[in-house]
Amino acid sequence: MFSALVVVTVWQSCLVGCEKPAVVNVGAIFTFNSVIGRAAKPAMEAALADINASPTILNGTRLNLFMEDANCSVFLGSTEAFQVLEKEVVAIIGPQSSSIAHIISAIANGLQVPQVSYAATDPTLSALQFPFFLRTVQSDSNQMIAMADLIGFYGWKEVIAIYVDDDYGRNGISVLNNELDRRMAKAFYKLPLPAHFAQSDVISLLNNSKLLGPRVYVVHVNPDPQLRIFAFAKKLQMMTSDYVWLATDWLSATVDSFSPMNQTALHSLQGVVGLRQHIPESNQKKDFMSRWRNMQQKGLATSQLNTYGLCAYDTVWTVAHSIDKFINDGNNLTFSSSDKLNDIKTGEMHLEKLKVFDGGDILLKELLQTNFSGLTGQVHFSSDRNIVTSGYDVINIDNMAVHTVGYWSGTFGFSVSPPETRQGTQHGNSEIDQKLHSVTWPGGKTERPRGWVIADDERPLRIGVPYRASFVDFVTELHDSHKIAGYCIDVFTAALELIPYHVPYKFELFGDGRSNPNYGQLVKMVADNVFDAAVGDIAIVKNRTKIVDFSQPYVTTGLVIVAPMRNPKSSAWVFLKPFTVDMWCMIAAAFVIIGIVIWILEHRVNDAFRGPPRRQIVTMFMFSFSTLFKTNQEETLSALGRVVMVVWLFLLMVITSSYTANLTSILTVQQLSSPITGIDSLIANTWPIGYQVGSFAYGYLSENLNIHKSRLVELHSPEEYQSALQLGPDNGGVAAIVDELSYVELFLSKHTDFGIIGQPFTRSGWGFAFQRDSMLAVDMSTAILRLSENGMLREIHKKWFCKMGCPGERRKNYEPNQLHLTSFWGLYLLCGSITLAALLIFLLRMVHQFVRYRRRQMKLCSLPSSVQSTTRCSQVIYNFFDFIDEKEEAIKKMFMQCEINPVPETPMSSTT
Repeated sequence: MFSALVVVTVWQSCLVGCEKPAVVNVGAIFTFNSVIGRAAKPAMEAALADINASPTILNGTRLNLFMEDANCSVFLGSTEAFQVLEKEVVAIIGPQSSSIAHIISAIANGLQVPQVSYAATDPTLSALQFPFFLRTVQSDSNQMIAMADLIGFYGWKEVIAIYVDDDYGRNGISVLNNELDRRMAKAFYKLPLPAHFAQSDVISLLNNSKLLGPRVYVVHVNPDPQLRIFAFAKKLQMMTSDYVWLATDWLSATVDSFSPMNQTALHSLQGVVGLRQHIPESNQKKDFMSRWRNMQQKGLATSQLNTYGLCAYDTVWTVAHSIDKFINDGNNLTFSSSDKLNDIKTGEMHLEKLKVFDGGDILLKELLQTNFSGLTGQVHFSSDRNIVTSGYDVINIDNMAVHTVGYWSGTFGFSVSPPETRQGTQHGNSEIDQKLHSVTWPGGKTERPRGWVIADDERPLRIGVPYRASFVDFVTELHDSHKIAGYCIDVFTAALELIPYHVPYKFELFGDGRSNPNYGQLVKMVADNVFDAAVGDIAIVKNRTKIVDFSQPYVTTGLVIVAPMRNPKSSAWVFLKPFTVDMWCMIAAAFVIIGIVIWILEHRVNDAFRGPPRRQIVTMFMFSFSTLFKTNQEETLSALGRVVMVVWLFLLMVITSSYTANLTSILTVQQLSSPITGIDSLIANTWPIGYQVGSFAYGYLSENLNIHKSRLVELHSPEEYQSALQLGPDNGGVAAIVDELSYVELFLSKHTDFGIIGQPFTRSGWGFAFQRDSMLAVDMSTAILRLSENGMLREIHKKWFCKMGCPGERRKNYEPNQLHLTSFWGLYLLCGSITLAALLIFLLRMVHQFVRYRRRQMKLCSLPSSVQSTTRCSQVIYNFFDFIDEKEEAIKKMFMQCEINPVPETPMSSTT
C-alpha cells in the first residue's frame, strides 16, 4: 500500500513538472513618445500578436508583454524596471536609452533576468560587467569603425565631434576617437551637449566650433525630430561648401520616421551624409512594410517605420524562440526569493516581492543560441552578446530626399552593392576596392570639401616675425609706418596669393629690435601654440624640424667662411688660363695647317722652301710659328701665299690681343689673404671666430664642430663684421666670420674688401615654420615651387638685393672667364675658307699645267700610239707629283726643250 502511494506521488510530481505554463511574462521598458518608441511599440505589439497566433512557437503557452514608459528618465526607467520585475518576467526587452540600460542591467544581473535591447548602442554595455545584457541592434563600436572609415575614405584628418554628454554619447565618441587615432588623424575636438540641450546650448557650441580649424563635423546625439543642430547651423551660415556634416544612425532613424507631409524638414539637411543600419531586402520585410501602412490607416501606428522598429519586432521573436526552446527542453519557469532582499528594511518599498529567476542562466544560453530569419535578416549572436552585423548604408540628403550612395561592411569596406550580394566573393577592402556613388555636399557641390580652414576673420593666424636689428633687408618693421617689410615678407605674401583660399593673418613681432632675436626660441613658440606660424629668415635645421613643420625652402643657403682679401701670388701655369683646352688645341692645329699650306704654295717658286726633306719640314713649321713673334726671315713670293698670310696674321693679331688682355685680368684678380683655407684649418687654429647673434651658427660651431665657446665672438651688425675683420685676430678682432650664405652675400655686396673662403660646409635652406601637421605648410610648399617655376622668386630677390647688381653676379665678375673656341669661330671660318680656296686654286692651276704639258709632249714628240695606250693611271699620278715638285723655271725649260729637240721619250728630271 505504501509503495503504491509513493509511485502515485512521483507520477503526479512529474506530470506537474512537465506541464507547459499557460502564460509567460516578458517586460518591455522604453519611452513611448519618442522617435524610436513610436516605431517600436506598434512593432512589438505586432510581433506579440503574430507569436500568440502562430501554432509553430509556444504552442499552448501565451506570451504576455508588459510595456512600461521610461519617459526618457533614468530614475523613472529604473523604477519601472522594479515594477515589471515584480510581475515575475523571464526577460526584459529594452530599454532604448543606454543610460537607463546601465541601471536596468545591474538589476537584471542581480535577479538573473536576461535583458535584450533593440536600441541601446553604448559599446560598454557589452562588457563582462553585464553578462545578462544582449542586443539585437548594432553596437556603436561597429558604427564608429564605419564612421572612421568614412572619414578616412575622403582623406580628412581633422574632425569635430558634437555629442550628447551621457553614456551613449561619451562612449560612442570615445570609440571614434580611438579609431581615428589608429588612422593617424591629427586633430579630434570633442564638443559635448547636455542630455536635454536647449537652443542656447547649440548656438554657443556652434559659434565656439568656428574658432577651430576643422570643418568636418560628426554629430552623435539622440534622435531629434526638430533637427535643431542642423537648423541652427543653417542660420549660422555653417551649411555652406566649406563644411562637412556627418551623422550617426540617429539621423536616419529620425528622417525615416517623418511622414510624407513632413519632408520639408529635410531642407536644413542639404548635403548631410549619414549612416543607417543595413537591413537586407526580403519578401518578409516587404510584407511587413505593407502591413505597417495598413496599421497606420487603422491608427495602430502613428509614425513611419524605421530600422529600430524592425529590430524591436525581431527582438520579441528572439525572446519567444528562446522561451520556446527553454520550455521544450523541460525547464520550469520558477522564481525564488532572495534572502538579501528579505533582510533589507525598505519601509514603503516592497523589495521582498522581487524574485530571482531560477532558469535565468539557461534562458540566457538559449538566447545566445538563437538563429532564425527575421525582418532584419538572419538573427544570431556573436560571442560578445551582440547581434551579428550586416553593416551600414551610407546615405546622403539632397534636394529634400534621402539617397543611398553606398554600403559599408566590416568585411568588404565601402562598395556600391549591398554586402549580401558580395558574400562568397574574395575579401578585399584595399583603397582600390573602396567605392561610393557621388555625394552632394553642403552648398550643392559634388567636389570633396577641403574640410578645414586655417583661420577666419575673427581669429586670424598669429604669425611670429623676428624683429631684426641687422640685415633688415630680410625682415623688419618700418618705423615710419609700423608695417612689416622685407624680402621674406614679400615671398610669404606672394605665396599666399597662389593659395586657393583666404588666409586671415596678423604679424606679431618677436624681439626688441635692438638685437637679433633667438630663432630657436621663435620656432619653439610655434610648437607651443604661442604662434600659429613663423615667417622670416628661419633656417631649416634638424632640431627645429623635430617640433614644427617647415615649408619648401625658398632660399638655399649654408654656413660659409668670410675673411679679408688681397692680391694673389702668380701660379706657375697661369699663362695657360686665358684659353680653354679646346681653344689651345685649335690654335696648335691652325699653326700646323698654315705651315703646310704655305709650303705647298711656296715650294715651286721660293728657294727657301726647297732642299732636303728635313730642311723643308723644319722650314715649314718654323715659318708658321715665327709669325707669332714676327721674326720669320722667309718671305712669301706667290700671290696665293701672300693672301693666306694676310688672313693668318689678322687672326693671329686678334688671338694674341685677347690672350694678353685676359692674362692681365687673371694676374690682377683678388684672392683671399687669410691663411685659412677652409673649415678644417679654422678648427685647427686658435683664432677667434665671429658669428651673428641669434643664428644657429653658434650652436653648430660649438656643439657639432666642438669649437671652444671662448673662441666665438658675437657680432650684431654688418658694421661690426667689417670692424672685426679689419682689426684681425691680433688686434681684438676676428680671423674670420662664419655665417649663412644669404647674409654674407648681402654683406659682400657693400664691402668688397672681403670674400668667401671655399664652398658652404653645411647645406640648409630658409623656410616658413608651421605647427605640426599643418595643412598650410603643404599648400605653402606648393606655392613656393610655383613661385620658383614662374620666376617670381628671382624677381623678388632682385628687388631687394640687386639694386647695385646682384652680389652673386658681382662675385663672378671677380673671376675672369676663360676664352672659348666659340668666341673666335667666325675668324677661324674666314681664315679657313680663304686658305682652302687658295689651296684649291693652286691645285687647279697645277692640273691645268700638267695636262697642257702632257698634250704638247705627246704631240710634238710624236710618241707611238702603242706607248700612249700603255701609259697607266698610276704612272700619270706619279708624273703629276713629279711635275708639281719641279721649280717653275724648270717647267718652262721643259716646254721649250720639247718644242726644239723632240725625242722619242724625254724623262722629267727630278731637280730638287
